[in-house]
Amino acid sequence: MAAKRIDGKVISAYIKERAAKEAAQVAQILGRKPCLAVIIVGENPASKVYVNNKKKACEACGITSLEYALPELTSERELLDLIGTLNRDDAVDGILCQLPLPGHISEEKVIEAISPEKDVDGFHPVNVGKMLTGGDGFLPCTPAGLIEMLKYENIPIEGKRCVVIGRSNIVGKPAAILMQRENATVTVCHSKTRNLKEILLQADIIVASVGKPHFLTADMVKPGAVVLDVGINRLPDKTLVGDAEFAEVAEVASYITPVPGGVGPMTVAMLMQNTVMAAKRSAALNDS
Repeated sequence: MAAKRIDGKVISAYIKERAAKEAAQVAQILGRKPCLAVIIVGENPASKVYVNNKKKACEACGITSLEYALPELTSERELLDLIGTLNRDDAVDGILCQLPLPGHISEEKVIEAISPEKDVDGFHPVNVGKMLTGGDGFLPCTPAGLIEMLKYENIPIEGKRCVVIGRSNIVGKPAAILMQRENATVTVCHSKTRNLKEILLQADIIVASVGKPHFLTADMVKPGAVVLDVGINRLPDKTLVGDAEFAEVAEVASYITPVPGGVGPMTVAMLMQNTVMAAKRSAALNDS
């Protein structure tokens, strides 16, 4: 029996609807809508698409969206100065700098320059530390979206064996931490892992985030496992595919996320949730 598709569009719409209700309540206290500032440097076409999607989501959720489109040759100092200005602006709740940045700008410096209280991407070391210790910080959007998808579908996480393929700071590592926080037993695999197939065949939940098209095949998946495909790969014919060989893995898994329309929409929805959370914290300060 073919796996059930986990529909990211449906779940993200639910999250955004919830965020919109909370945004309206916060606006009553603050006297303004929650506000997200998005910075994009250069002309990366994929980044422009992402920024546009974020702008549309802000509009749908009752969030003010400020866009700062900077030229490719913007200096690191100019970018850091803009972030400093936005950090000090009480009318801005969240700041997001679209990655990747041009090679002459340090992504690490930029991430660390954003105030942890406005870091709605959840990348600042302070928020990463809070995630690790179970504190109340902002969670990175894509991994947090994976947890929301499982909960929406009532798929149990506690006590399950979860294998994460990939160890990036944006998806792999935080996904492993969040799965642990939900009491899964987690293994992180990567390019140096031996016996990958053997390890994957023990997994109840697989998070595929290697960035290689069709990397995960049916013979690597235990019957009935849940497959969360985070990969977004564009083939030479412009088709978008994930890290899983969808058609064949869907014959073995119990649940699977499609690409496109799976994890992708969740990332933007969780960003909206984080922005509203940042505004709620501002409102609590204003209210006290």
